[in-house]
Amino acid sequence: MIKRPRRLRSSENIRNLVRETVLTLNDFIYPIFVVEGNGIKNEISSLPDNYHLSIDMLKKEIEEIYNLGIRAVLLFGIPKEKDEAGSGAYAIGGIVQKAIREIKRICKEMMVITDVCLCEYTSHGHCGLIRNGDVHNDSTLELIATTALSHVEAGADMVAPSDMMDGRVAAIRKKLDENDFNNIPIMAYSAKYASAFYGPFREAAFSAPQFGDRKTYQMDPANKLEALREVELDIEEGADIVMIKPALSYLDIINEVRNKCNLPVAAYNVSGEYAMLKAAVKMGWLDEKKAAVEMLTSIKRAGANIIISYYAKDIARWMKEDGIHAI
Repeated sequence: MIKRPRRLRSSENIRNLVRETVLTLNDFIYPIFVVEGNGIKNEISSLPDNYHLSIDMLKKEIEEIYNLGIRAVLLFGIPKEKDEAGSGAYAIGGIVQKAIREIKRICKEMMVITDVCLCEYTSHGHCGLIRNGDVHNDSTLELIATTALSHVEAGADMVAPSDMMDGRVAAIRKKLDENDFNNIPIMAYSAKYASAFYGPFREAAFSAPQFGDRKTYQMDPANKLEALREVELDIEEGADIVMIKPALSYLDIINEVRNKCNLPVAAYNVSGEYAMLKAAVKMGWLDEKKAAVEMLTSIKRAGANIIISYYAKDIARWMKEDGIHAI
C-alpha cells in the first residue's frame, strides 16, 4: 500500500503537527449571571460550577477569569422586580447596567458583552410586549433598542440581541448610531431555535414563559434554509457577528452559515448541552476533560470562530495545568 493515513497518526508529535482544528482561549466567551443583593454567590443547581453573583462578588470572579486568560464575558441580569414591559432591562440603575460599570471598574481590559432581551425582566417571561396573547413584534423593537443603548452607555463593548424580533438589529444599529455609538458591534443571535436545550438556563435566569411557548418568534428546529434567511437579514441590518444557538444539534447550520457568510460566526454551547455532559460525568460515564474538549472542538470544526460556553473556565484551567496555549 502506497497510501497509509495511519502514518500521520503514529505519534503525538505528528498528530499535533497535522491537527486541523485547535481551541484557544481567544475562541471563548464566558457567561455570567448577576443578581440584586449583597454577598451572594449561589451555585445554580442546573448549571454546576456556575453561580448567581451579586455585584459585590464580581471582583473575585472577574479577576479569576482574567487571570485564567479569558478576555470576554456575556452578561445576564436577574432583576429584583419584574413587570409586563420589562422596564428593568433598560433602567439606568438596572442590574446589568450596574454590573457593566463594576466590571469595567475592576478590569478595563475585560470585554463586556451584554445579552439584550426582555425575558428575564418581564412578569410573563416572554421576550417582548404582549398584545392579544402573543409577543407584538414592532412595539417591542423600541424597548430592545433602548435596552441596548442603556448597556452601551453603561460601558458595554458589544451588544447581543437574543429576542428574535424581526428588525431588531436595524433598530439597535439606528439607536446606537444616533447616539454616537457607531463603533459598537452587534453580535446577533441570528439563528436561535425554539430548542429543548434551554431548560437549565431558564432556571438560572428565572425566565421561563408563564404561558405558551416561544415558537412564534424562535425558529423551528427542522428548518435550515430559514436560518440562512435570518442570517442574511441580520447582515443586511448591520450585524457584525452572527450567532447560531444551540450549537451541538445545529452543527450543520453552523457549517452552512460559515460557508455562505463572510462575517465572524459565533455559536452558543447552551445550558442543556453543558448540563447533559455534567450529569454524565457525575455518573462516571464520561471523562469530563476529554468529552468537553471533543464537544467544543466539534463546534469550532463546524465553522464557529467564537464559542460561548459555560466550559470556558474549565478549558482555561486545563490549559494552564498542562502549560499549553491551545488544546
